[in-house]
Amino acid sequence: MDREIIASLPKIELHLHLDNSLSFDAAKQLRPDISETEYKQNFIAPEKCKDLADCLKNTSSVKDLMQTEEALREVVKDLFVQLQRDNVIYAELRFAPLNHLKKGLLPEEVVEIVAESVKESIHSTGINAGIILCALRRFNEEQSLQTIRLVETYIKHTNVVGFDMASDEAGYPIDCHKKAFEHAIKNDIPRTAHAGEAKGAESVWETIKYFKPQRIGHGVRSIEDEKLIEFIVKNRIHLEICPTANIVTNVFEKYSDHPIDFLYNCGVSVGVNSDARTLLNVSLTDEYMKLAKVFDWKKDHFYNCNKNSLEHAFISNSEKEELRSILYSRYRPYLIQNAA
Repeated sequence: MDREIIASLPKIELHLHLDNSLSFDAAKQLRPDISETEYKQNFIAPEKCKDLADCLKNTSSVKDLMQTEEALREVVKDLFVQLQRDNVIYAELRFAPLNHLKKGLLPEEVVEIVAESVKESIHSTGINAGIILCALRRFNEEQSLQTIRLVETYIKHTNVVGFDMASDEAGYPIDCHKKAFEHAIKNDIPRTAHAGEAKGAESVWETIKYFKPQRIGHGVRSIEDEKLIEFIVKNRIHLEICPTANIVTNVFEKYSDHPIDFLYNCGVSVGVNSDARTLLNVSLTDEYMKLAKVFDWKKDHFYNCNKNSLEHAFISNSEKEELRSILYSRYRPYLIQNAA
């Protein structure tokens, strides 16, 4: 399939880490002395890591850069340039505000800076976007509660749209995060959580039981339990699939081993995402190209995945309807061709 055509297709991206998607040009803007060699060594993970924890070792350099107002604004602006290149029409950008306090910013200031910058980029690019605030697995209970309180405060009047728990599920249990998610459930705050990536199907089951998420970040190891797949389909839980991420972190050996095609054909609501553009050295267009090449995915596959993602986006029905119209109008010629 022609890359130019795939790049031009409108896309929805729900699983995208703001703090692991910094381009070399933006890094150079923030740290003029950085070389391309250093950038590749410290910002981009090896093509194959031992596991998720091994991959995450490459995330500290970019977070160290994102400790000032100027840096946070530049990172947001830079990511919107990348979204434009992929023709993303709606994205949810996620990050952990508590990761950006080393130079004296308060958590509230971090959220306000990012929210204001996202609003400015929405205006300048025409790309709609939401912000998901993340608690991390290594956080203690108070840090997790602090993060959900930030969501509760800013969801009312900014582009903050939801709550997530991210990072290495194999290294940390969920206990410290139960109260935060109880608060989210009680207050009907939209929520997703990373699960079924570094651990198996039991990780997805416990996440569903205690967090009651509308979506699961990754969730690919649900294939280890047939009843779990049936539950996910029946309860319309969306899986935010990031195929390249799962290859790099050694969840699966090679791209052809990835279960996205299987899950799609099982009727699971799946979406396609880049996850961490810099860390994984991938764009959303790259991801679509790989799916077309390895699984022979056509434009109707991409259309259906984007519809799935939009249906589960943390935005209003009126916003969804407007984006749904854009998706259909742009994909319609290809769908008609396939039906003929």
